[in-house]
Amino acid sequence: MPTLVLLRHGQSRWNLENRFTGWVDVDLTAEGEAQATKGGELIKAAGVQFDRVYTSVLTRAIRTSWLALAAAGQAFVPEVKDWRLNERHDGGLTGLNKAETAQKHGDEQVKVWRRSYDVPPPPLSHDSEFDFAGDRRYAGAVLPDTESLKTTLDRVQPYWEGDIAPRLKAGETLLVAAHGNSLRAIVKLLFQLGDEAIIDVEIPTGNPLLIQLSDSLTPVAARYLDEGRAQPLPQVP
Repeated sequence: MPTLVLLRHGQSRWNLENRFTGWVDVDLTAEGEAQATKGGELIKAAGVQFDRVYTSVLTRAIRTSWLALAAAGQAFVPEVKDWRLNERHDGGLTGLNKAETAQKHGDEQVKVWRRSYDVPPPPLSHDSEFDFAGDRRYAGAVLPDTESLKTTLDRVQPYWEGDIAPRLKAGETLLVAAHGNSLRAIVKLLFQLGDEAIIDVEIPTGNPLLIQLSDSLTPVAARYLDEGRAQPLPQVP
């Protein structure tokens, strides 16, 4: 039976500062490191043994995978990094404090930018200090200047279908250590959720989501390994 673990990175420095992070390459806090390590300990206790791990190209996800695998006694597992597993691009909100942005634009407008399925934030200016065009990890890629969850899914889905899903169908057990919105995109695909239903799905930091799949990659069972920090899960189809 194919097995998949989704692991959102541990708390980052900008999570703690309540800033829109998106693609900015911030590191984990000490709490984030502890969350990742505990996640690995829970994976070990559950007896999950990975064949491969996938991460984004952002440090907070990469280090989460390293810390979790080390705690699980599986630091040797091959790792694949790809920008298509990055967090949603926060566009012109990147770097801003969320509370201050709400004061400026109104709570309802910020809620639309943050939580709607298909309304992206304003685009990132090309003269912004956070312009990623010159970053060599994205060399040759056509980059967005903002994203909604819908357009995040549009870039995650081909990677999922072309690279990750075939590994699962071949019987591999995989860890995907990524971000709240790229993982929500995967959850939407797996659980066949509608556009409105995915809006309310939250994925907690550093808490492994263990999903057992049928041979056709339909979820058979799903649970968070840290029950005390679990969020409600979609029903298994």
